[in-house]
Amino acid sequence: MNNTYQHILSTIEKKSTNFFVLIDPDKTNIADAILTCNMAQEAGADGILIGGSLLFSNQFDEFILGVKRETTLPLIIFPGNSRQISPHADAILFLSFISSRNPNYLIGEQVIAAPIIRSMNLEPISTGYMHIESGNVTTVEFLSGSRSIPRNKTDIAVAHALAAEYMGMKLIYLEAGSGAHLSVPNEMIAEISSQVTVPVVVGGGIKTPGEAREKVVAGAKIIVIGNFLEKHFSLQNVREFSNAVHGA
Repeated sequence: MNNTYQHILSTIEKKSTNFFVLIDPDKTNIADAILTCNMAQEAGADGILIGGSLLFSNQFDEFILGVKRETTLPLIIFPGNSRQISPHADAILFLSFISSRNPNYLIGEQVIAAPIIRSMNLEPISTGYMHIESGNVTTVEFLSGSRSIPRNKTDIAVAHALAAEYMGMKLIYLEAGSGAHLSVPNEMIAEISSQVTVPVVVGGGIKTPGEAREKVVAGAKIIVIGNFLEKHFSLQNVREFSNAVHGA
């Protein structure tokens, strides 16, 4: 039941850091998603995240199935809501929006999703999700009605991360948001990574391989790149991010 999570941990142990490519089904058709996965695999990526803040299509299950048929990389759902569930994925990030004070995103959507996830025998990876101020209002911030953790309030971020670990979360996800102007501060990543024992995931607003490498040096164990590759997708770009994350 924990095969994907254990695979992530073993890959981190082997490579020090994982590189995940994020695909938003609202912004990518199945054909392009398959191409993305193939290039990601060739470039040395360690996994694929699929999901988004919204979901305009009713073909999410077909999207996951179509992509899963064409890749051997772990395919993990990164859900924006309880509609984004499919038995064809390898796992789902079972997110609790711990930096929010909106009960629907702390526990409401989770209660709706949990029985469905169990019936599908889909592996849940409990994840404490934290939204960090990024210089603009992101989709997730607007839809959830939540205030982001201020960039200069590292102590608040650390307290949330510790609370997530103490509640049993297996990952801590620091998110600047899709299309963010600014990525999560390196100082915040470093302090949180020094305080928690579970892997720290960092995504949003990372625009260059060098910036991705900085997050790794600060202590991130999983780097997620989505929006940049949507706009500038090529095998060379994916490989450069992969090499930067893995220290090549």
